[in-house]
Amino acid sequence: MRLRKVGRPIHSFLEIKPSMSATKRFVPFFLAGLSVAAVAPRAVAQDIWTGRYYELETKYLFGFTDGTDIGAEGEKEFETETTAGLGMHGGSYRAIEQELEFENVPSQYWGYEASAHFLSQRIDNVPGLDNLNQTAFSGLSWKPKFLIIGRGPGNPVGLSISVQPEWGRIDGTSGVNASVFSMETVLAADTELIPNMLYAATNLIYAPEVARGSGDQNWGRSSEFGATAAMAYRVTPKATLGGEAEYYRAYGGFGFNALDGSAFYLGPTLHIQFTPKIFLAAAWSAQVAGHAQGQLGNLDLTDFTRQRANLKLGFEF
Repeated sequence: MRLRKVGRPIHSFLEIKPSMSATKRFVPFFLAGLSVAAVAPRAVAQDIWTGRYYELETKYLFGFTDGTDIGAEGEKEFETETTAGLGMHGGSYRAIEQELEFENVPSQYWGYEASAHFLSQRIDNVPGLDNLNQTAFSGLSWKPKFLIIGRGPGNPVGLSISVQPEWGRIDGTSGVNASVFSMETVLAADTELIPNMLYAATNLIYAPEVARGSGDQNWGRSSEFGATAAMAYRVTPKATLGGEAEYYRAYGGFGFNALDGSAFYLGPTLHIQFTPKIFLAAAWSAQVAGHAQGQLGNLDLTDFTRQRANLKLGFEF
C-alpha cells in the first residue's frame, strides 16, 4: 500500500479554483503506456525456473507503482510496510506511516490485503500547521485486488484493478484528531519487455476522501488523481533495479474542477527476492516539479511532500 498524498489540512478542502479536465489530460498517458506494452515481446508464463532467471511476480516490483500480479491461489503473506513523507513549505515536516498487513489469495482471480495503520508525525514551524510530535494508531484498511487479464501466452499485457476503503482517526497533514474515510482505486497494467528480465508498468489512480475534524459539524471533501509509469530490470536473479515517474493532482472536491495543486516525482526502486517466500522492496522519489494554487515556486509543498520513501518486507506462509 501507499501513503496517499500528505495534502492540505481539513479546513482548506473547500478552496475552489477552476482547472481543465484531468481525465482528458492523463488518460492518453495511460493509453500510451498500454501501447508500449502491446508492441513489446510476448511474456512467457512459466511454472518452473528458466535457467537462473526464474519467473518473478510483479506485484511489488515497481515501488509506488503497482504491478498486476496477485499471487498464487491459496497464498498467504504477512508484510510490514513503512512509508515516509518528508518536507513541506517552510519549517520541518515528517510523516511516517507504519502498516502491518495480512494478504490472502482466495482464488486465482482476486486477492486482498487487510491492514492496521500507525502514524508518526513531527511538525516544526510549518505555516498553517501547529507544532506536533506524536505517534499513534491511525486507522484500518481493506484492499481487494482483481485480476482482469493475466499475463501469459497470447496475453503480453496484464491488467488489474484494486479498491482500498480506509478509515482513519488522524488527519494525515496536521495530525489533529479527525474522522477520515477514503477510497483509493488503482487501475494497473504491466508487461515483460524481456521475459523474466525487463518489466514495465503503468497506473491510473483516483482517491476521493471525506474528513471531519473533532468537534466539527461539516465534512470536507478532497480527492487525488495520479498517473505513474515504471520500469525494472533484473541485474541478478534475486535483485531488480528500476525507476519510476509519478504525477499527482490534488483537488478540493470529488470532481476535477477545484484544483489545489500538482506534483511530479522521479526516483529509483529496488526489489530483492531473498527466497521464494521472502522479499524486500524499496523506493524513494523526489518532487522535481509542481505548483500549488496561490503559492509561488515550481514545487507544490503545500499539498505534497518534497520527498517520499517506501520500504516493504514480506513473508509468505
